[in-house]
Amino acid sequence: MNDIVQVILLAVLLLAVGAFVFRKTGRDYDRTGRLSKVTSSLSVAVFVLHAASSYVFLDSRLSTIDIGSPLFGFALLLLVGGAIMLGTTVGRLGMYKTTGQEASGLTCSGMYRKTRNPQIMFYGMVVIGYSLLWPSWTGATWVVLYAILAQMMVRTEEKHLKKTYGAEYVEYCEQTPRYIDLPGIK
Repeated sequence: MNDIVQVILLAVLLLAVGAFVFRKTGRDYDRTGRLSKVTSSLSVAVFVLHAASSYVFLDSRLSTIDIGSPLFGFALLLLVGGAIMLGTTVGRLGMYKTTGQEASGLTCSGMYRKTRNPQIMFYGMVVIGYSLLWPSWTGATWVVLYAILAQMMVRTEEKHLKKTYGAEYVEYCEQTPRYIDLPGIK
């Protein structure tokens, strides 16, 4: 029973911290059109805290990974592939633009032609892959928490981008899915 309470408390804490930070992020965007170093660091810290919380949500002992499971190969593919694509995308965009500290135009090329949020998608692959190494209800909760935190951040950024780039951003949104291209969903 202690595990359930610990998971619930941590989940509520992460969501509360995320809500606070992304409200602050929205205020920075409204005030200056970019994030301060403090707000940028807080935004990154939300996802670092989420990653570190894997120790509560997942077993995380290498000895408990079932390498014979059909999920093992798929988990590694998501984990490694997501990490490589995340690093590549961040590297191409640049750290300052990735963290909202630099506002130098709307990026619509490269992976941004396929998804408006490639870093979210690729880190999501890492999160799902990592959780599949230790499949459990708490791991599924950890994945859902990531999705909620990512959605909070994305909504904040979208509001800023629409205000900043207007019709250009709206047109981009009509052509490019927020996450993945599913029929009828952008």
